[in-house]
Amino acid sequence: MEAKGRSMKLKGGRKLHSKSSDSIQTKASDALAFTNAIFITIFFSVVYYLLRRWREKIRNSTPLHVVTLSEIAAVVTFFASFIYLIGFFGVAFVQSLIIPRSSLEDIDDDGDLAILKEDSRATPCAAAPPSPKPKVHDTSPLLLSDEDDEIIKSVVDGNTPSYSLESMLGDCRRAAAIRREALQRATGKSLNGLPLEGFDYDSILGQCCEMPVGYVQIPVGIAGPLLLNGKEYSVPMATTEGCLVASTNRGCKAIFASGGASSVILKDGMTRAPVVRFGTAKRAAELKFFLEDPLNFEPLSLIFNSSSRFGRLQSIKCAVAGKNLYMRFTCSTGDAMGMNMVSKGVQNVMDFLNKEFPDMDVIGISGNYCSDKKPAAVNWIEGRGKSVVCEAIIKEDVVKKVLKTDVAPLVELNMLKNLTGSAMAGALGGFNAHASNIVSAVYIATGQDPAQNVESSHCITMMGAVNDGKDLHISVTMPSIEIGTVGGGTQLASQSACLNLLGVKGASKDAPGSNSRQLATIVAGAVLAGELSLMSALAAGQLVRSHMKYNRSSKDVSKVASQ
Repeated sequence: MEAKGRSMKLKGGRKLHSKSSDSIQTKASDALAFTNAIFITIFFSVVYYLLRRWREKIRNSTPLHVVTLSEIAAVVTFFASFIYLIGFFGVAFVQSLIIPRSSLEDIDDDGDLAILKEDSRATPCAAAPPSPKPKVHDTSPLLLSDEDDEIIKSVVDGNTPSYSLESMLGDCRRAAAIRREALQRATGKSLNGLPLEGFDYDSILGQCCEMPVGYVQIPVGIAGPLLLNGKEYSVPMATTEGCLVASTNRGCKAIFASGGASSVILKDGMTRAPVVRFGTAKRAAELKFFLEDPLNFEPLSLIFNSSSRFGRLQSIKCAVAGKNLYMRFTCSTGDAMGMNMVSKGVQNVMDFLNKEFPDMDVIGISGNYCSDKKPAAVNWIEGRGKSVVCEAIIKEDVVKKVLKTDVAPLVELNMLKNLTGSAMAGALGGFNAHASNIVSAVYIATGQDPAQNVESSHCITMMGAVNDGKDLHISVTMPSIEIGTVGGGTQLASQSACLNLLGVKGASKDAPGSNSRQLATIVAGAVLAGELSLMSALAAGQLVRSHMKYNRSSKDVSKVASQ
């Protein structure tokens, strides 16, 4: 990088302004700002004067066309100041629409137009100029200007908060680059290998991730076709575990060859459970009875439902612990996963209850009786999100030819492993072989909250011999699949593409909520395929061999470590 204060050319021939030109522009802009302030003051003063005079004429029944000399002068001043303001701000606005920002930046220092250094947009990055198309996964050193270098030093010194870069610069990609370099200088650690280019940082602003410095690459594989409820699905799975996609794909093949699987949505309702406290346990019990009284449900539901077009209160389940009361609200949430939706509805009800029960002390909008992102018996028993059961009958010849095992060993293994073994371990919702593997992979690929894999993977896998012991009946019951097709990470380009592949992108216009319910059944169907394949591998003694083949790197680790 050249010394500070000298002109430096960037890609595309752009020049960075020197310190001298910056100072000239600063003085000119100060004078222009002063002139603008004078004309704005004159404009509003004249408007106020004219409005007051016309109001007096109306009150005195004086004709409006009869004007005094002072009023004529005021009208002339009004038009003069109006023309000036339109000429200054209006031309700049039209110019920004017609002339691309990049073309303004390409003008040399000798030109009449100067690059605007301050960005006054209300949304910092929504209209940021697109960065030039980079090389795919470019990890080469960043080309930073002198101005960027000063900002980096300010961030490292603690004078500029890292979280404020997007709003300060108005360019999300540039903010990420500056934050990344500041982090490397502050820690002395390199981020080479973590890509920066090739990602739309505007799309995550204020909704997906704060203070980004790059993005992590996770490969996406396809398992399928999965034949479910008469339709075929190619299931995207984002994972770094070798053999997982191949194993799930084998399960899909066995299901397809046997005529497909079927699934049913048992329940559909997201929950939120605030905790409140009273002076006595008796008062807590009184609120419990009030909330569970059928006569009060309709007015409470009207209050709850007013917060959203799709959120509809279904039930309120209460539990008392001493003088504390836990209220578990359940509501439908359309195609959204619905945590924010149900929280808004609950807040409305809490505001209402505070008036009816003024001695109620709201401790927290979430009291863990929901229960979110934690294994909990209440989710296992009552359900949360989508409760789904999925089943298939695998024919005897498919079990032998595709899965390389027999029905009897599979049934015995499932009983001793998934049922008895899980009970011995004190499992909570973990009566399966590896449901969380498939749930996590599909969740990451489709933009779900990966942390909700905890309760979404609650699953009991059942197997039994049918048709005189020749065929295998397999089912998975999953009571708390928390999933959506709108909001959060579902709107990101990659995740949106995976949802589109499954035919459930965005919200359903015809039947709100049908896309998220369909996605939940696909997750359950993929889990069914994964359970079938892994259990077959265990029964046939294939697990270790397959993982040694597909889940181990062929690189010489000693050479990699020495590099």
